[in-house]
Amino acid sequence: MATIPANFAANAYKVAQGLANRPDQGHSPLADRTRPDFAGMVRDAMGDVVQQGRSAEAKTLAYAKGKADVIDVVTAVAETEVALETMVSLRDKVIAAYEEIMRMPV
Repeated sequence: MATIPANFAANAYKVAQGLANRPDQGHSPLADRTRPDFAGMVRDAMGDVVQQGRSAEAKTLAYAKGKADVIDVVTAVAETEVALETMVSLRDKVIAAYEEIMRMPV
């Protein structure tokens, strides 16, 4: 197992302190548009889950009116269920990671 030099850790700590202590200027270096935006990805994924739910609901209403096939309704509901379970699982993983980070000694 490789060890991290002490000066590397000290420099990383100084950089972290500098980032934490500087005033917010409305632009975060982490919000660079060349990198993926995690909040945007989560927002898009949530929008997709909501859209799938609305689609399943519309197919269910169409089936109730006699204008849709039961197979389409069951498929749409199953897809929505899988998408929702995936989002819940992702949420649980993010919360677990956050809790683990908060337990780390500073």
